[in-house]
Amino acid sequence: MDTIVTAAVLLIGDEILSGRTQDTNLRTIAQFLAPLGVEVREARVVPDVHETIVAMLNDLRARHNYVFTTGGIGPTHDDITADAVAAAFGQHIDVREDALKILRPYYEARGQEINDGRIRMARIPDGASLILNPVSAAPGFQMGNVFVMAGVPSVMRGMLLDVAHRIEGGAVVHARTVRASGVREGDIAEPLGELAKAAPDASLGSYPFVRLVGKDMAYGTNLVARSRDKAVVDRLAVALANIIRAQGGTPETDPQD
Repeated sequence: MDTIVTAAVLLIGDEILSGRTQDTNLRTIAQFLAPLGVEVREARVVPDVHETIVAMLNDLRARHNYVFTTGGIGPTHDDITADAVAAAFGQHIDVREDALKILRPYYEARGQEINDGRIRMARIPDGASLILNPVSAAPGFQMGNVFVMAGVPSVMRGMLLDVAHRIEGGAVVHARTVRASGVREGDIAEPLGELAKAAPDASLGSYPFVRLVGKDMAYGTNLVARSRDKAVVDRLAVALANIIRAQGGTPETDPQD
């Protein structure tokens, strides 16, 4: 299978842009999609502004097979993602009975009132299919190639359980990492560049690190090879290890993070 399937992630929320909330959902979604043969090619962060969400969503869904949005589907006034998605698709949105049938028993079992704010979480665009939420009940939804997910990381992860069967993936991107502790990027830049030229169908990256080990600073770089051809990746991992040895380093292949 050599079909290339791509996705984009639209992270929605003033709290992310202000720095108050640190996003972890992008990593979770990318790691979830990779084994399914879907490569995250783009991610955007936008504020809680209706027009901005609509414009960005329409741009991304036209250029990628799938789009995942996170955030903005809660019970408060600033949760406007569902309305923006409905507008992007030109669909009517209102409280839907299928969503209410999920929410009512959840809150009744906990002795909590199903008030206007909680009912608001049952507002789903016409034509959308619900995404089950095993953590806090309030559903996400799928509209076309767009998956509308919660912003709370634990809830978003739970929703992914109801997403995998909806994905039609393509070729899986294989990756191997070779860690070069004690070797600086500048030492291996030239041979790494030559190796990249010799493997145009693969991707080679260098990701430096500095760590405190005891009272000393340890440095190095993680060299990563990526390709849809596993044999190419395995061959490149050997070549990367040889580059590190040539600089007096000891390569560590597929290290545990």
